[in-house]
Amino acid sequence: IAVGAERVTVAESIGAGHKVALRAHTAGDAVVKYGWPIGRATKRIEPGEHVHAHNLSTALTPEASFEFLPLERPAAAKLARGWRGYRRGDGRAATRNELWIIPTVGCVARTAEFLATAFRERLSEFPNIDGVHAFPHAFGCSQLGDDLKNTQKILAGLATHPNAGGALIIGLGCENNYLEAFRPFLGEHDTSRIRALVAQQAGDEFEEGLALLGELAERANQDTRVELPVSSLVVGLKCGGSDGLSGITANPLLGRFAARLSASDGVAILTEVPEMFGAEGALFARCVDHGVFDRAAALVQGFRRYYADHGQPVYENPSPGNKAGGITTLEEKSLGCVQKGGDAPITDVVRYGERASRPGLTLLQAPGNDQVSTTALAAAGATLVLFTTGRGTPLGSPVPTLKVATNSDLAKRKPTWIDFDAGALVQGRDREETDGAFVELVLEVASGKRARNEQFGQRDIAIFKDGVTL
Repeated sequence: IAVGAERVTVAESIGAGHKVALRAHTAGDAVVKYGWPIGRATKRIEPGEHVHAHNLSTALTPEASFEFLPLERPAAAKLARGWRGYRRGDGRAATRNELWIIPTVGCVARTAEFLATAFRERLSEFPNIDGVHAFPHAFGCSQLGDDLKNTQKILAGLATHPNAGGALIIGLGCENNYLEAFRPFLGEHDTSRIRALVAQQAGDEFEEGLALLGELAERANQDTRVELPVSSLVVGLKCGGSDGLSGITANPLLGRFAARLSASDGVAILTEVPEMFGAEGALFARCVDHGVFDRAAALVQGFRRYYADHGQPVYENPSPGNKAGGITTLEEKSLGCVQKGGDAPITDVVRYGERASRPGLTLLQAPGNDQVSTTALAAAGATLVLFTTGRGTPLGSPVPTLKVATNSDLAKRKPTWIDFDAGALVQGRDREETDGAFVELVLEVASGKRARNEQFGQRDIAIFKDGVTL
């Protein structure tokens, strides 16, 4: 099959991003894109015909087995220069120096937002602080077991994040995630950068909260940007609102960057585990050894069981927007999705709420949902997220979230959402030139240039939930 970058007419009118057959298929034949099967023809398809849900279906089944077949691939060229960021006491590097307010429970989420809004009026006193932000959520109480632990791990990952030059943790006082239960999840940390407040124990939580933010600001304002090697950069890789061009333009662009970052001893993080279904062969071939392969296979099998335990088919993933943009099956979506990792070697696999630290590409346990997965990337230590989209979304995570359009039409229509136009790659623009411009933008944003999500206040978190609510 081939994919049209613009609306074309072959045997019939084919929308941009949609597929057209290059050869005849009979019912049951594998349909190949990216060099891998994306499903099977459900009836005869003639050359030039539109290939989509009316004549193509998934070949995925609930069970799958994987074999470790590593491929030798040449190492990518290293990135030529570093960036300017903040070096923290634990050795990690930050792209921003901000104050973050983390509520332990949804009951004080609005209190956290009020404190952030009120303290912004004082930021002119602290020229080295890039901003103050609250991260409201609905959890932290009426949770048990893994749900409660997941909430605690994610919030701890944010409270101790490098981009948080100071973090104010605010609790209510009677929640499951009460402060003393939450503290152990913080692990070893710089105590000068964290303050805590329990609203039920405070005389005036707003007055006391603002005073604690003042203490944190005094500490964070001592930090300045310094020259840092690219090996200190931790980048999350994400796609959302994908279309048929995602795996042709924007995702491979991220993949080439991820490979160069990995070659430079930086860390790239790939998540959205359900969007690995059907692409395991292409992905797992990059595992550096059998141990990493075993953990990667267990990661995917675990999510397959999660679907089965809830009585859901493993192949129901492409959204209505994905389908309108030309994506038909989960295999097709997955094969495009995993290209964000490029040829970077897979060096580690970490669970939801854990931190990525090993140079190379890390696979992170999280679902495909945009808010949940971008939050997980940030909690895993990503100080920057690269987010490709073909349909468009204004979503942002706690960290700078660069939106990369798969097609130029989206970039033109939504300039307040999109940071970079990868659609130029199918309009004749030189790939090396495009890659160079993208690398420069990433390093500029890492060094302080504001991404669109920052300019327009798009910063959200969402936490994975699977169990009962009391």
